[in-house]
Amino acid sequence: MPVLVASDLDRTLIYSSAALALTMPDARAPRLLCVEVHESKPLSYMTETAAQLLTDLGDTAVFVPTTTRTRKQYQRINLPGPPPAYAICANGGHLLVDGVTDEDWHAGVLARLADECAPLEEIREHLMRTADPVWVRKHRVAEDLFAYLVVERELLSEDWVKELAVWAEIRGWTVSLQGRKIYAVPKPLTKSAAVREVARRTGAELTLAAGDSLLDADLLLAADRGWRPGHGELADSEWTAPAISALPERGVLAGERIVREFLKATRGSASGGRHP
Repeated sequence: MPVLVASDLDRTLIYSSAALALTMPDARAPRLLCVEVHESKPLSYMTETAAQLLTDLGDTAVFVPTTTRTRKQYQRINLPGPPPAYAICANGGHLLVDGVTDEDWHAGVLARLADECAPLEEIREHLMRTADPVWVRKHRVAEDLFAYLVVERELLSEDWVKELAVWAEIRGWTVSLQGRKIYAVPKPLTKSAAVREVARRTGAELTLAAGDSLLDADLLLAADRGWRPGHGELADSEWTAPAISALPERGVLAGERIVREFLKATRGSASGGRHP
């Protein structure tokens, strides 16, 4: 039976230059591979070692990129290894099969959102009205499913974020602060639901997962084993759960460690050890 590996991308497997956390002496810094170019500029990286490990993983497991990115943002990433047969975008709003949206899955998601939470337009209007132009750089809507702001973190009001989270909670939405972005996402829009569907389709008996943010918590809880890096929302809040390993590494070296753990667990399962 196949092993399913569902991993968040940004600040979990791939890293912008600002998130690399290269704290070692320059001469000991790892060699990096650029895996994303945007507007003719390099944007995201892995270590070369992580790239080789991910290639090996793609040959031994069902690797499923699992991201809050839109489909367009995801498709500019060029990960090493075989092209994933499945990918999850927009925090579970889109399930891609060989790069194409599964329309039935998407229609089911839209139905759940209509039934269970306040409409996107109400959330968007609140963000536009209450966010301070002093620290907001961009207002964005992703795939007509959720909203986010790009902000100046050093100017951002933490009280505003807390108040937003309380306001959104009542309306069935979740707030997550990741780097320079504040996300407002409907609670029924989850990575875990889409991962369960992929597990059903592939017949996977073991699911492994990794993520760094609040939006990854449900993904980690749905997996048989999970890992979180030493940075990000989950690490900052010291979040943990049974079968979740909190890694000490931060930045791009955490990404390398996560892929190494995925590969070790996958090979252990193949040799008969479910929890190596």
